[in-house]
Amino acid sequence: MYIGFALFGLIALIGWIVQRKLKSKFKKYSQISLQNGMSGKEIAEKMLYDHGINDVQVISTSGRLTDHYNPKDKTVNLSEAVYNERMLQLQLPLMK
Repeated sequence: MYIGFALFGLIALIGWIVQRKLKSKFKKYSQISLQNGMSGKEIAEKMLYDHGINDVQVISTSGRLTDHYNPKDKTVNLSEAVYNERMLQLQLPLMK
């Protein structure tokens, strides 16, 4: 029983640390504009084009940090902020 509580506490602690690091990174890059002036949509479309992928559409979806690829519809779904913005911190997930 105590092992379960200890395991839960350890997982919660790791989650908290990861969350703090992610927020710190977003804060750090929140004021930096992209030098190329491209939006998230434009970056995603260029990445697809550069890799010869022509049958995938880039669309906007509601929510925050909801970016994902839907293989059923062949769509890259970007959260509204990532889709439209030209700030570096919002494009970091696309540049992995």
